[in-house]
Amino acid sequence: MKMFLRILSAERLKLSGSYIWLLVLASPAAAVLMGLFAASPKGGKLDWTILLTVMSMLHAALFLPILSGLYAAMLCRHEHLDGGWKALLALPVSRTAVYIAKFTMAALLLAATQAVFMAAVIGTGLFRGIGAPIPWELLVRSITASFVACLPLAALQMTVSQAWSSFAAPLALNVSFTLPNILIANSATYGPYYPWVQPLLAMLPHGQADRGAFNLPLESLLIVVLGSFVIFFAAGLLSFRRKAV
Repeated sequence: MKMFLRILSAERLKLSGSYIWLLVLASPAAAVLMGLFAASPKGGKLDWTILLTVMSMLHAALFLPILSGLYAAMLCRHEHLDGGWKALLALPVSRTAVYIAKFTMAALLLAATQAVFMAAVIGTGLFRGIGAPIPWELLVRSITASFVACLPLAALQMTVSQAWSSFAAPLALNVSFTLPNILIANSATYGPYYPWVQPLLAMLPHGQADRGAFNLPLESLLIVVLGSFVIFFAAGLLSFRRKAV
């Protein structure tokens, strides 16, 4: 555990001089713009559910899946430069601890992004005059569910990023699978099983009948989110443990 915490601290220090923290603010800031200009429903008034839906469309459908890959790529970029992997893995450290620490940092960055997004939703709602009561349960459930749905994407991108020395290639792969999200989200056939659209489906507020604990259909939760996470994370860890330096 001490080794893991030291490695995690080292990963944080590597990022301290980068602009990655601005990325945590970028997507929530764009969502605020959408929230500020969100139109009230015809014959009604804007409420928290509608505001969350409007602000989620750009954030969860596009930026959040891309950020899951961008964070992973940036965490591996330093080691791909000037023999960084060789220098790191020559130290008396566990490869498993190194890989889990990098994935944990990517997950923490995603969690920070979601926390800022939640604050953005609340601030935008209060500014638009929606007022109390703030639906804390709805917000926490939707935002937590979307975070969990991002973990398989982060695991896949960590697998690709540690294997490919190119910084652009993993991002291009992630973007190419993210762009069809809006079309696939409307498909009852493919939407529930497409990993890149799960953050959006998880965040959108909807009825809770026959739903899993994370606001996703139980089948989607078990098969797509948990199943793909186990496969992607295990594949990445196994590949990293066998990585030649």
